[in-house]
Amino acid sequence: MDLKQISVIMIVKNAQKTLKACLESLQEFGEIVLIENDSNDDTLKIAYEFSKNYKNIKIYQHKFIGFGPLKNLAISYASNDWIFNIDADELAKKEFLQELRKIEPNKEDIIALPRENLYNGEWIKACGWWPDHVMRVFNKTHTSFNENLVHESLILHEDSKKIKLQNGLRHFTCDQMSEIISKMNLYTSYSAQEKFKYNKKPSATKAILRFIFTFIKDYFFRKGFLYGYKGFVIAILNANGAFFRYMKLYDQVCKNEKD
Repeated sequence: MDLKQISVIMIVKNAQKTLKACLESLQEFGEIVLIENDSNDDTLKIAYEFSKNYKNIKIYQHKFIGFGPLKNLAISYASNDWIFNIDADELAKKEFLQELRKIEPNKEDIIALPRENLYNGEWIKACGWWPDHVMRVFNKTHTSFNENLVHESLILHEDSKKIKLQNGLRHFTCDQMSEIISKMNLYTSYSAQEKFKYNKKPSATKAILRFIFTFIKDYFFRKGFLYGYKGFVIAILNANGAFFRYMKLYDQVCKNEKD
């Protein structure tokens, strides 16, 4: 593939820690479409500073309407049919760019990239964090994102074909536990809202069982125990995420029934 014929899209908020390095890893692509969402740090300043040397970056601002809708909006601003979706806390590895250049996909192909997830500087290959193939390169004439508030995904069709590459992204998940907790709190709230729209039937028992099942799966079966306290923390936080996702939904349903 010719990287110049690919448009990068990204949704950013409060990304001052990682945005500069992320953008620098994308300079070989034809353009970058960046949508900033209510940041209160130097995210926009960093983006505009980057634009002084890389002219093919389009910077927009938009209120949060859900990750799916925002990414589809970014696609609508893209000049190219081929799209590469990346988050601001990820880097495109050089080996991935080299591998991408060597393939000539059909428009029905969706390219999945392995992602190295780092917690406090350590690459975690447990708790479901590796291998973590994410579908990120696709043709906008074939597919787009669903309209989910959170946990958005590409819409797969009968003729869609997934191609897995050997190289992909480096993901700096967080440097400390408080960052994961903040993200978990936000995402579980969005997830509960999403499930509420579709009349999902929650229960406190289901939430508790989700917590137990997720912890056992991630810590024991997915070998979180091999990473000491970090593996334990990740397994506990994953379990808490599953628990609060359903408890927030249960709380919302109970409140709605009272009203």
